[in-house]
Amino acid sequence: MNSIKVNCGKIEISNKNKICIIAGPCQLETEQHAMDMAGKIQEITKKFNLGFVYKTSFDKANRTSLKGKRGAGLDASIPVFDKIRKELKIPVLTDIHNIEQCSVVSKHVDVIQIPAFLCRQTDLLIAAAKTGKVVNVKKGQFLSPFKVENIINKLEENGNNNILITERGNTFGFDSLVTDLRSIPIMKKFGYPVVFDATHSAQIPGNHKNNTGGNREYIPSQTFAAVSAGADGIFMEVHDNVDNALSDASTQWPIEKLENTLQSILAFRKTYLNHG
Repeated sequence: MNSIKVNCGKIEISNKNKICIIAGPCQLETEQHAMDMAGKIQEITKKFNLGFVYKTSFDKANRTSLKGKRGAGLDASIPVFDKIRKELKIPVLTDIHNIEQCSVVSKHVDVIQIPAFLCRQTDLLIAAAKTGKVVNVKKGQFLSPFKVENIINKLEENGNNNILITERGNTFGFDSLVTDLRSIPIMKKFGYPVVFDATHSAQIPGNHKNNTGGNREYIPSQTFAAVSAGADGIFMEVHDNVDNALSDASTQWPIEKLENTLQSILAFRKTYLNHG
């Protein structure tokens, strides 16, 4: 099947273009932090002429513990989404958790994301599809890549062909995630761009008592592997102070390393495409 081109503002995501970068902090911490991060990442991605979508969450609803920081909240985040889009001209992605949020959030972002644990929730998928926005579905940790076709059908049958599918690893035993890279070419056969979530794939869910742990050092090697498997985009949570990030601190990538990391990924991809 030919790859379907998904347009996010002026950015075209498909296997015909350079990889697209979806990046930003795990959660929206403050307006100033969000603006600073979006601007810095934009500056880096422009050096490589890469499409860039800023990601951040207004509510991290799936926390290990009630003690976990959840984010700024929807009301406080909407003006920040608007400011990033208007002043920096950057498309914005955020995740939603219930049907009611879809119509509200869709007015202020370019991509609606369905969290992995909610990827089979039919009513949520229908509501997201009906916004007409690009819908990025995180493949559940419990789901085989073949079952993603059913998710795609739910979106298509409700009038939406602006679909991204993101691979973020599968549960292996207790408290471990393993990325089966066969998932990428399998899901690409359904015709839509496939994104690799480099940071959540490095998680160790429940590794810490009150929050999720992970192994940040594996992010580059897993990303190289995903690119060689045909990923059309890279999803990466990035922070300027990773050890003090309000959530997922152990798997956010330091922004000071982002430029060199992207340079290495692109060089690897070029070599692989020429000789693979």
